Amino acid sequence: MLRTGGNGYSALDPCVHCGFCLPACPTYLATGDEAHSPRGRIVLMRALERSEISPHDASLLEHLEACLGCRGCEPVCPSGVGYGRGLEAAREQIFEARGLSPLARAVLGVFKHRAIWRPLFALSRALRATGLPRLFSGKGRLGFGMGMLASSAEEQTSGAAGQRGGKGVREPSPAHQLPHGPTAPLPFPTVALFRGCVMNALFGHVHAATRRTLEVNGYRVIEVQGQVCCGALHEHAGDTDSARSLARTNVAALASRADMIVVNSAGCGALLKDYGRLLGSPAAEQMAASVRDVSELLAERGPRLGAPISLNVAYDAPCHLQHAQRVHEAPLALLGAVPALRLQILPGSDRCCGSAGIYSVLRPRMARAVLDGKIASFAAAKPRPDLIVTGNPGCLMQIGAGLRAAGLPIGVAHPVELLDLSYDEAGFYEGER
Repeated sequence: MLRTGGNGYSALDPCVHCGFCLPACPTYLATGDEAHSPRGRIVLMRALERSEISPHDASLLEHLEACLGCRGCEPVCPSGVGYGRGLEAAREQIFEARGLSPLARAVLGVFKHRAIWRPLFALSRALRATGLPRLFSGKGRLGFGMGMLASSAEEQTSGAAGQRGGKGVREPSPAHQLPHGPTAPLPFPTVALFRGCVMNALFGHVHAATRRTLEVNGYRVIEVQGQVCCGALHEHAGDTDSARSLARTNVAALASRADMIVVNSAGCGALLKDYGRLLGSPAAEQMAASVRDVSELLAERGPRLGAPISLNVAYDAPCHLQHAQRVHEAPLALLGAVPALRLQILPGSDRCCGSAGIYSVLRPRMARAVLDGKIASFAAAKPRPDLIVTGNPGCLMQIGAGLRAAGLPIGVAHPVELLDLSYDEAGFYEGER
């Protein structure tokens, strides 16, 4: 019996099949297939809801599973269709009827258990440290995977700084540890850092930059133990029970621990802000209301201007930051606090890169087809960017691998890394270890 599908499917009611969504859909642009568009998929979802088509139907599965879930169709829809909610309901119904594919089940099973993903990512970091992923990056599936791992390294930003003769960023001072339980009033807003799984394992340097830049802007950043994966990957696949289980653990760890919760992964932030709907409990609703992307918190405080950094940078907006969270100006305000930075917004910057959680693992051919147009835009840009900046780990790895496969000498970085570098150049971290 479907538990949430009724409410989810009702979000599709305003659709009048006008077609405004077609040019905003990356898979439709890649294939020209109406069934690979939001309009075509809504027809299929409605048929699934009315039991006119079986959840085991091969054509239904092909077209719904090929959706990136980027929700790029929502901002352009004049009728306000909640496509994302409808897709969640359809995928949950399909999951309950037939489960996951073996590959999806294996990948998502890893992220359900910290005892599994932590050692696996530790091995990934060890491999990354050898330099082999950078050397073997390429166009094939193995080469692209190596490029993704190489693109998670901190050297992406430090390499660009080295071209300017910039100095390295100092190690952070020891983080404040927060025990479970209520806290005493503090003179500055307290912010609990959501660590997640991929961000914590492969992008620890972004967490460190997040803490440093927030502290410069008047926040006290604290660490909270007991966190797990946010559950976004599971919810996107229709495994709502697993997503809820992970969400409950995070709510128990994070609720009422700080004034706000900061997240630097767009995909995680979108679901964390939606925990109230997912769980329906007062604690989940309270926690969700306190979640902020790092760019939002920095923009609220200015942010403080740093030292000049003379680089050509193109900002590429993560789908789950701009479409799901509707955060548009804050990342630009963050980058605007870096004097001398030459910022570009290139054609197609608002479209999905093809990463989409585990989509690039499950459907690599379509993911690459979606990415190709974005890479072409970077290659044609004048001046050519030194860095592509985006606030989501999957996007950083997908775009970085695509750039390497295309032989383009362009790095990738999280926006907060540039602000961190600027602050270091300005001497704001003097005295830190």
